[in-house]
Amino acid sequence: MIVEIGPQPFVSRALPKESLFYSTQWPNVELDPTRVIGSLRELWGVLGRADVELIVVFPTFFGPLSLRRLNRAIFSRRMLEGRSPLVRGIAPELLRARGHARVVVVDLEDLPVINRNNLFLLERCDLYFKRELPVDHWRVFLKTAHRDLPTPRFRASEAQARRIAKLRPISLGLPRQAWGVLPLPAREKRTDVFFSGRVRDSSSLRARGISELRDLASKGVVVDIPEAPLSPAAFYERCAEARLVWSPEGFGWDCFRHYEVPACGSVPLINQPTIERRAPLIAGVHALYYDPEPGGLTRAIQAALADKPALARIAAAGQAHVMAHHTPGALANYVVNSARRLPAKAD
Repeated sequence: MIVEIGPQPFVSRALPKESLFYSTQWPNVELDPTRVIGSLRELWGVLGRADVELIVVFPTFFGPLSLRRLNRAIFSRRMLEGRSPLVRGIAPELLRARGHARVVVVDLEDLPVINRNNLFLLERCDLYFKRELPVDHWRVFLKTAHRDLPTPRFRASEAQARRIAKLRPISLGLPRQAWGVLPLPAREKRTDVFFSGRVRDSSSLRARGISELRDLASKGVVVDIPEAPLSPAAFYERCAEARLVWSPEGFGWDCFRHYEVPACGSVPLINQPTIERRAPLIAGVHALYYDPEPGGLTRAIQAALADKPALARIAAAGQAHVMAHHTPGALANYVVNSARRLPAKAD
């Protein structure tokens, strides 16, 4: 039996027959009600069951007694409706004193660090899957477990090295909402480059890049930049009709667009990665990458459009790769199978 604690079902959707889910929020989940744990008291009992093989937990953004959590809970609309998330947010804390099974953490947040309130989960778990995993894994402790950038003395600690050894990369992958909307059959290419997304109040990389796209448009490159937000279906159609889709990082380097674009049969053009990735989109095979310095985006687009047959091959390979490794089901199985492959615990 697998017990999952988080805001939305992740493993429980992929493996519903062998999972029990406890929501740290109050989502409307399409699950068998008999597979959903309803209270902290019930969760406490389940965590102690002998047949629990694995506990999957998502870290919380704030500590259970932090002023920010209390403020958000007390003054939220849900509190007025009698559905406060305050108590439910305490659920991961039960693992401090309960549960004999293996524990894995799935951290899909934008943060490249592990917040101080979640360090106990890193200590408690067997594996910690992190989406924004810095290339230098020690940077997850920046101003959390360490007051600054971890020093050589800190890195020499065997206790901290054991924590670092638990870290694994994981992608955000395709959103569950994409199923039934993605235009999987190939579409005729009508544009050279497509981009739709937040520019203002987002990554500074986007503000610099958008000016390069507009300059390319003035020179004859067919650039598609919608003036207003698109529905998911319209967004996917426009992706499918473009040879390239600009996919710059936002608040985190990894984002849904990196995987949605190949799924639509197009080629994502992404700024060079700043994180360690699992089953990555390989440059020139599944995706294209560009240098973030001024002119890097322009040079990459011009070079890519000079070889359109290559773009078609990359798009096809990228689509197959995403469907094999970055669907919600593939990611859930990656987490569970990684835990199951660990050596048996000593009695």
